Amino acid sequence: MRGGTSKALFFRREELPADPELRDRVILAAYGSPDPFRRQLDGIGGATSSTSKVAVVGPSGGPGTDIDYLFGQVGIDAPLIDWGGNCGNISAAVGPFAIEEGWVPPGQPITPVRIFNVNTQKVILAHVPVADGTFLAEGDFAIQGVPGMGAKILLEYLDPGGSVTSRTLPTGHARDRFSVPGLGQVEVSVIDAANPLVVCRAEALGLSGIESPAAMDADGVLMARLEALRGQAAAACGLARTPEEAAERSPAIPKVAVVAPARSFRATDGTMVDASEVDLVGRVVSMGRVHSSFALTSAIGTAVGALLPGTVIYEVVAAGTGRGPSPLLTKEGRGGGHTGWVRLGHPAGAMEALGVTVEPVAGEWHVVKVSSNRTARRLMDGGVYVPASLFPATIRAATVRERSPAVPRP
Repeated sequence: MRGGTSKALFFRREELPADPELRDRVILAAYGSPDPFRRQLDGIGGATSSTSKVAVVGPSGGPGTDIDYLFGQVGIDAPLIDWGGNCGNISAAVGPFAIEEGWVPPGQPITPVRIFNVNTQKVILAHVPVADGTFLAEGDFAIQGVPGMGAKILLEYLDPGGSVTSRTLPTGHARDRFSVPGLGQVEVSVIDAANPLVVCRAEALGLSGIESPAAMDADGVLMARLEALRGQAAAACGLARTPEEAAERSPAIPKVAVVAPARSFRATDGTMVDASEVDLVGRVVSMGRVHSSFALTSAIGTAVGALLPGTVIYEVVAAGTGRGPSPLLTKEGRGGGHTGWVRLGHPAGAMEALGVTVEPVAGEWHVVKVSSNRTARRLMDGGVYVPASLFPATIRAATVRERSPAVPRP
């Protein structure tokens, strides 16, 4: 399935081994990981972080939700699957998949699907377009970074704050300072909304915020500094015991982003994006590479941070919009809460505004929900082959008995 700007193999939960270690070996073999050449040649992985993802899906086992969904980030050159967080783009394909599998009865024109993300223990409400009793994939909605158009799927991430760490601001502060070799102390904000994210100003790293992913990837010193920030954030959030351990224990989260005030830039397809079309610009790193657009869960964290006074994101937006202490156009709610709409510029263009609702609760910020529009499509279905030697002898023998008598091959 393609969901947003990502692709993943979708496995029905019952078709994978129940043992987690065996399950992971099977998935890694299907993808062709690990591959020291980062091509995933001996499998069907896409050789980028955006296309080396997996979803394990089945009917919900709990009340109030329709579908259970477990997300994994599959390593490319390392034998690991990071099950620590969610993927916002792949989440967009879960509702359509559930309807096409017959797990959720379709209703026209929109079918609501309540998805329980096993990774974060949070609920995503997907509003899935339906026609003729099945998911409607075709439409007139486009997202930057995906060629063509599709039907709009509205996703509402309900109560996404503290998805992994239990707090929207995991360190307890809107801003922290982390030490970066060669730079000294760098000011950052750590946000956990949908996924943990550490964000710094682009200028702190000598960047403009509109560099190409290829140029950033080619700068070894820069990427090492970004990983140093990510490692310290991982340790500060409790995802790793030390910054050095983060690469092994938690390679997918937190992600690390750099942001800058709104400015005009040329997208990767050659079109110009005017500064008036965005509230800020940014780049995000996923699994050691700069994302070709912007990971949706990272965009959610960035958008949430843009509404929280004191974060570096809030101040970057204020600098770009010139609106002073209230940088975003917001709608006031009850009890000091408010809703804002955040437009993010990324390498592929401008992301449609994310709607964010926050409210103060007991001295901390509670994220009520974040909404985003995506598209999705089923690309293929069938079977994928993995070496039989992965399985214990008893399972191999049972498989042989089930297939007997063998069908002669020409």
